[in-house]
Amino acid sequence: MSYEFRLPDIGEGVAEGEVVQWFVKEGDTIREDDPLVSVLTDKANVEIPSPRSGKIVKLHVQVGEKVKVGGVLVSIEVQGAGPPAAPSAPAPAQPPRAPVSAEAPPAPAPAPTGTSGRVLASPYLRRLAAERGIDLATLRGSGPGGRITEADLASPAPPGATVTPSSSPGPVAREPRAPATPAARGPAAADSEISERIPIRGIRRVIAEHMTEAKHRAAHFTYVEEVDVSELVLLRERMAKHVEKQGTRLSFLPFIVKAVVAGLKAHPRLNATMDDAHEELLVRSAYHIGIATAAPDGLLVPVLRNADRKSVTQISKEIQDLAERGRAGKLQRSELIGSTFTISSLGALGGVLATPILNYPEVGILGVHKIERRPVYRADGSIGPADRMNLSISLDHRVIDGYEGAQFLAVVKGYLEDPHQLFAEMA
Repeated sequence: MSYEFRLPDIGEGVAEGEVVQWFVKEGDTIREDDPLVSVLTDKANVEIPSPRSGKIVKLHVQVGEKVKVGGVLVSIEVQGAGPPAAPSAPAPAQPPRAPVSAEAPPAPAPAPTGTSGRVLASPYLRRLAAERGIDLATLRGSGPGGRITEADLASPAPPGATVTPSSSPGPVAREPRAPATPAARGPAAADSEISERIPIRGIRRVIAEHMTEAKHRAAHFTYVEEVDVSELVLLRERMAKHVEKQGTRLSFLPFIVKAVVAGLKAHPRLNATMDDAHEELLVRSAYHIGIATAAPDGLLVPVLRNADRKSVTQISKEIQDLAERGRAGKLQRSELIGSTFTISSLGALGGVLATPILNYPEVGILGVHKIERRPVYRADGSIGPADRMNLSISLDHRVIDGYEGAQFLAVVKGYLEDPHQLFAEMA
């Protein structure tokens, strides 16, 4: 008896997953609850066990391909006789298409897709198409490699047609377009000059889609401030001796987290996420700080929850734990979602300045740059050494004005220049 196993509902609003690794191949024998497949949802891998014992007849989804919840993953020939297997969850129904009249022209050819048959479009454009009732499969993308662009949604055109500007209102005239030639795709290296082709899949594809959506949705604005952290450097050196006795290395990041929370309390509109569907800014009462973390497969943003309730030592331990498990690929999906504000720091490699991309749908992200000792003029006119650092904050300028962002950063700066305030607040 053949059993078709479909991608189960993983929960938390997950609608689809990407197959990262199969632990079996066709022809293998597997036992119930043995590891079957690893599926990527957002930035977390979920290992799914086999629901039956039997022989693997067919893998319906290849590594790198996406499958919707309810889509068939694998066919298993169940060993031995027994009652029929419970029917699998049906695949989600496709949205109905608009009726086509008898006089309508033939439907456009499907849009170009990747090797997996997937329409090339960002999550933002997929949502936009759904809102407008447009079936992406009927469009021919004008972007690189046939990727769907926002212009394609604004004026869907049949394949081989191009938009001709018109000075008069009403329908836009169209004229045939010559088939694209390799030269029409823009400058590209000859095949002999390409040393490697790297598929963009897995976490790297999730990052690419997330960054594209953030840039499409939010109106980015960046403000920069210089901070004198001389007092913070001395305080960290004194505290590190005690914290490191507990097996935790104390960096500057826990102090920055505490200063950011103080800034968010003073300016709560920055501790928020955008609900674009309802055109609402959702101000959060909890302070869940995302900590951008470099991992072998790409950037992760594990979430430090309820940062306002934790000490510098607790924050230090938790950041270290999240970073270590993130680099090892052992974070749960629940540890990668729900942040209300993000901090991005490269530590000693932090450079002079960066303009971080928002962790959409958040409306603010703080970039932390390296600390450098340099001579500065003091209030009395003398010159002396000081430890200086730049902070850069990117904001969603649709809902946060530059002045409000500057006020927030001024609060953060004040706490970092006089870090003893952080502990006075907790007393």
